[in-house]
Amino acid sequence: MKNRLLACPLVVVTAVALGGCGLLPGGGSDSRTVSVWLMKDSVTDEFLERFTDEYEAEHDVELKFTFQEWTGIGAKVTAAIEGTADGPDVIEVGNTQVAQYADTDKLYDLTLESVRDLGSKDWLPGLAQPGSIDGRQYGIPWYAANRVVIYNKDLFERAGVDEPPATRKEWIEDTRKINRSGSQGIYLAGQDWYTLAGFIWDEGGELAVDRGGAWTGTLDSPEALRGMAFYKELQALGNGPRDADEETPPQSGVFAKGDVAQIIGTPGVAAAIVKQNPGLQDKLGFFPIPGKAAGKPCAVFTGGSDLIVPANAPQRAAAIDVVKALAGEKWQTDLARTMNYVPNKTTLAGVVEGQEATRVMAVGAARGRATPNSPQWAAVEAANPIKPYMTAVLQGEDPARAAKEASEAISGSLAE
Repeated sequence: MKNRLLACPLVVVTAVALGGCGLLPGGGSDSRTVSVWLMKDSVTDEFLERFTDEYEAEHDVELKFTFQEWTGIGAKVTAAIEGTADGPDVIEVGNTQVAQYADTDKLYDLTLESVRDLGSKDWLPGLAQPGSIDGRQYGIPWYAANRVVIYNKDLFERAGVDEPPATRKEWIEDTRKINRSGSQGIYLAGQDWYTLAGFIWDEGGELAVDRGGAWTGTLDSPEALRGMAFYKELQALGNGPRDADEETPPQSGVFAKGDVAQIIGTPGVAAAIVKQNPGLQDKLGFFPIPGKAAGKPCAVFTGGSDLIVPANAPQRAAAIDVVKALAGEKWQTDLARTMNYVPNKTTLAGVVEGQEATRVMAVGAARGRATPNSPQWAAVEAANPIKPYMTAVLQGEDPARAAKEASEAISGSLAE
């Protein structure tokens, strides 16, 4: 999902620095400097240049953008928001990371601005919900991406499948039909737990729930077990490994060989496929992961970023104005079209109408979800008992027993 680096060796961007990596402007100026931390490759040089030029021309501020690496970012952000009042004014964070930062009580409450100025009622749920802690909005949705089905149009046509399936039932039937035509209907790795999460949510289940302040794993609920049962049915229609995830081996390379009809991934995987097999450039299609009923795609995990403002931000008022601009319709439209992201509101889905993959992502994003909103969820992902649970079920172990063990492990990590 990330696309490119900026050229300045100090990784600091202003209107002047973008032009020549020179000294920071504003010597002798009375204007304020708003410091913004963004994640590496989240936007292009050109987008930042457009935004910086226009914003600085309209406001009495200078913008200073510093790019951060994802590796180790949690500790760095925590140190910044807990430190003295000379840190960043705005920080881009992963949408599922907001809870751990809000747990420090060092974030500024942006609830008023969300309702009054930013139209929060239309935000994508997968970005808005993890940014909301105990009814207060600390993370402002910025951009999103989610999984879709990437398919080989030629293999669909060869099997007599004229259009993408609209329901789970049709999806299973079409995939079996493709298998009978001699191609691999779908390649689904056994430990693709983000895809499993969508099936669980679609059944009304959860990965974990907050019960009176105590988070508990719930993979053993009837709803979650139904989601795993559907995953097992679908996974059996291809040759994906039962004991590995979608990157072992990278599913883009498997698909690029040309004999796999479908994979599940973000549209960015398509670029990797074409890089390995340019002959597939015009043969790739995209459709939302089907749900149980036509017109209602499956729930999907929404990845992406929120913007937060530390309570100790040196230029807090000016920082809030920058957030409003970045999250507002004008720059959301520009960002979505430039980066092929899903904009932060369902009402803006039409701005990517001409971009097939992004348009399909936006359809799914309307039913997007995020991982449980616990400050300790990162500990669950670090140990990740969901993956071995999936493998156990796919290899024939009792689903209820395996799910109970995994749920207990999740509960233990969330209680730490």
